[in-house]
Amino acid sequence: MPADQIRAAASLGFVFGVRMYGLFLVLPVLAVLGTQMPGATAITVGLAVGAYGLTQALLQIPLGLAADRWGRHRIITLGLLLFIAGSVVAALADSIWWVIAGRALQGCGAIAAAVMALLADSTGEHHRSKAMAVLGIGVGGSFLLALMTGPLLVGPLGLSGLFWLTAILGGVALALVPKLPTPTGPRTPGAQPSRLPEVLRNPYLLRLDLGMLVLHATLTSMFVAVPGLLVSEFGMPATAHWQVYLPVLLISVVAMAPVLVIASRRERQHWLPPLGMVVLAVALAGLAVTNGAAWIILLVLFFIAFNLMEASMPAQVSRRAPETARATALGVFSTSQFAGAFLGGSLGGVLVHFWGESAVFVAGAVVALVCAVLVVPPAEGSRAGPLPDSAG
Repeated sequence: MPADQIRAAASLGFVFGVRMYGLFLVLPVLAVLGTQMPGATAITVGLAVGAYGLTQALLQIPLGLAADRWGRHRIITLGLLLFIAGSVVAALADSIWWVIAGRALQGCGAIAAAVMALLADSTGEHHRSKAMAVLGIGVGGSFLLALMTGPLLVGPLGLSGLFWLTAILGGVALALVPKLPTPTGPRTPGAQPSRLPEVLRNPYLLRLDLGMLVLHATLTSMFVAVPGLLVSEFGMPATAHWQVYLPVLLISVVAMAPVLVIASRRERQHWLPPLGMVVLAVALAGLAVTNGAAWIILLVLFFIAFNLMEASMPAQVSRRAPETARATALGVFSTSQFAGAFLGGSLGGVLVHFWGESAVFVAGAVVALVCAVLVVPPAEGSRAGPLPDSAG
């Protein structure tokens, strides 16, 4: 890649990664420390965990369209300001309801589409996949870092301090948004409302959207159930949870890599989503009935499956949609992702409140097993294959 395109990818990856780090930072501790706030129940804590997903889901496509109309930089700046405002609201919260409001306001800064569009504008067609990979590495790295550092930082900073840190990081990201030159050629089109009916009529794309919704619903619900179990069953305070998350995440990433390589070499990537869903269901079912070392091993298995699907499903969406509708299909896909985060947090809280943590794992296992059947890839050239490249 040319040096200017490398700088564009790195700077935008950093800006987006910092924002996602702030969203994820409280995930491993909120389910424990949130219960100490006025108005806290398992249900309201679950809402606090997943509230950002609802506003993200609602605003993904509208802000992507706004970025096409009013400019990428303006929407990115607006999104980061909303993210900072939400962090401040949550930091000042004196009840769980204000934490929910702050998390929802954080999610209003839905800048994913604008960032990806600006990155596409700033990179050549031959290097675009590499640039998007850099963005993906930033998001994945921010998630891993947040799960490991959140429990470490909550000791000296407290829950409020984590939100203040998030606001500061949002300000850093705002200051570092690169002033990239306006492209001289046509800009990469974003999501197009005129293509939505075609995207929504494609059965396989809809199944992949459902798969991403289920995947992130199970992930978010895990962070409603797992932190409490680490306290009650393993006797670990929230500040020590990094001792579990660090090895679990590192082992899962290392174990996932060879599977991706083998699937890529044999051109079997399209089978990773159903395979991952089956493994996810097995891991969740096991988590409901085991404890001790076996429970930790199954947690590793869960994250191996999660990482496999997180890496493979966006590629399948991109492959099944033609270039002129790709941004629209990915916009719907991202909306499903964040809708899943909201549903996982809110429904996970309801399950824990009425039936306990094991109910989260049982429900997740059943849904994942059903979803495994739905995301089985269709035969090439079937009705669920790529969309026609014309707008009709």
